[in-house]
Amino acid sequence: MAGLDLSSAAGFQKGADSGVLISGSDPAESRLLRAIGYESRIKMPPTGKLREEEIAAVREWLRMGSPWPEEKAGEPGATRGKPSSDLTEQRKFWSFQPVRKVTPPDVRNRAWVKNPIDAFVLVRLEQKNLQPAPPADKVTLLRRATYDLTGLPPTEAEIRNFLGDASPQAFARVVDRLIDSPRYGERWGRHWMDVARYADSTGADEDHRYPYAWRYRDYVIDSFNRDVPYDRFVREQVAGDLLPADNVGEVNVRGLVATGFLALGPKLIAEQDKVKMFYDIVDEQIDVTGRAFLGLTIACARCHDHKFDPISTKDYYSLASIFASSKQLAKVEEHVSELYFAPLVSKDVADRYEAH
Repeated sequence: MAGLDLSSAAGFQKGADSGVLISGSDPAESRLLRAIGYESRIKMPPTGKLREEEIAAVREWLRMGSPWPEEKAGEPGATRGKPSSDLTEQRKFWSFQPVRKVTPPDVRNRAWVKNPIDAFVLVRLEQKNLQPAPPADKVTLLRRATYDLTGLPPTEAEIRNFLGDASPQAFARVVDRLIDSPRYGERWGRHWMDVARYADSTGADEDHRYPYAWRYRDYVIDSFNRDVPYDRFVREQVAGDLLPADNVGEVNVRGLVATGFLALGPKLIAEQDKVKMFYDIVDEQIDVTGRAFLGLTIACARCHDHKFDPISTKDYYSLASIFASSKQLAKVEEHVSELYFAPLVSKDVADRYEAH
């Protein structure tokens, strides 16, 4: 709001000229140096004073005239995305372009290429005059595949069977067996649960338990083991409660459980500012949705148009309105708000249960 922009030399100089950063050519007069030296009312960073060598580096930088890169972030020589108020311009960035089909490059050692990806690897090796590593022996190959797909070592019997199978399809059969194993979903489902910030409790303030978090965990494992298509996997987690059940009249239990993706996560349910508490929950849902499905940190746009990605504040609050219209909590009036648990049975059964 003060108009300070540190993405370019001109923006930095404007802050320096206004006295916000430097306040005088003599480093001894610098507000910045006084703040990081804990010599003024404002102490930065507030979590703890910088080391003496870091303060000395800033002092030397000021003595040199505070040089600053001329290019904007994202331009040649810079390391961040390009800050711009022009969303159309931002959307030209490579990661926002449609996926396109690329023809694999020509390579000299064509016999080594077993699939198109190999060609991209091999062309770089050939450019460096490097030879591919020799094929792994059968025991090493089996151990790699078994650890990779199930997280467990192969058994003695599995090693013996693979060594005794001399057919060209021997390794393909191993891979099929491993993917058919329930251990496959347990091994690879845990990676998705890291993306979904899976936990058994709310964390934060009073750290209340999520008594049914295990249902979401089992849903993820089952999805991997059943090879559920990714588009369906996404829809179920974002809007499973709105999807119809397989059989008319039944409750879509799988869809409800899948929305544990939104229901999990840190919640400050003992927060006394209940409006803030509610919209912090919404913000956290937007954050995990953006990171998991878009590879973007959308939450920055809660306060301003995103500085490095084409996400406007209007986009953020459009998405927030969707999550805000969902039932998040059973009660918000009391000191500690109550989590909402959706019944996995029909309304009449749930009503009878509650009455009893």
